Amino acid sequence: MNRLRFITLGFSILLLALAVGPVGAAPSSPPSPPLLPPLAKPGQVVTAFHDSLLGVMKNAKALGVKGRFEKLGPSIKESFHLRLMVQVASSSYWKKATPAQIEKLVDAFTRLSVSTYASQFNGYSGQAFKTVGSKPGPQKTTLIKTQIIDPGNDPIDLTYVTRKIKGSWRIIDVLLDTGISELAVRRSEYRRILSSGGIDGLIGTLNAKADQLLLGP
Repeated sequence: MNRLRFITLGFSILLLALAVGPVGAAPSSPPSPPLLPPLAKPGQVVTAFHDSLLGVMKNAKALGVKGRFEKLGPSIKESFHLRLMVQVASSSYWKKATPAQIEKLVDAFTRLSVSTYASQFNGYSGQAFKTVGSKPGPQKTTLIKTQIIDPGNDPIDLTYVTRKIKGSWRIIDVLLDTGISELAVRRSEYRRILSSGGIDGLIGTLNAKADQLLLGP
């Protein structure tokens, strides 16, 4: 499936897209039990996330984009530290925001993150995820090197940056096969939105893009 190379970039690129649509509420879902084992190690966090993706891919057509959103939400929220990621991406504007704005920004960032995966991982034709190894990274992080195995194509490298936060390991960045950091790209692109519309402008942009993705093709 040649589109997998696009998929690896999809989370980064689509999060930064500026298409505007109506802002609406995220689909609701009942509380789910924890997906990760207690005190999960960095590799276990990444593996659990990959398992969740594969499960959704294998049932993608039956679920539809909103069903995939519902299924992937708990895994993404538990595997990634989305609050820290959007804090880094919004840079100094985070410190200037009110508590209410921060919560809305985290919600919008989470919603768009989940809807992007739900939109892009929309089929299955034998793909698999493989954990290649791990090594210490900068600033007390652990790097988990993985590959997307796509039958008939070269493996695609993805490296997850994990950090232990309040006793739990979480993903805080993804390095694409080109070496591009998602957080670095987001911070650069978000700066333009924040400079013109502030935190409220970024919240509106993220929600609008999520609305567009959840409408499906």
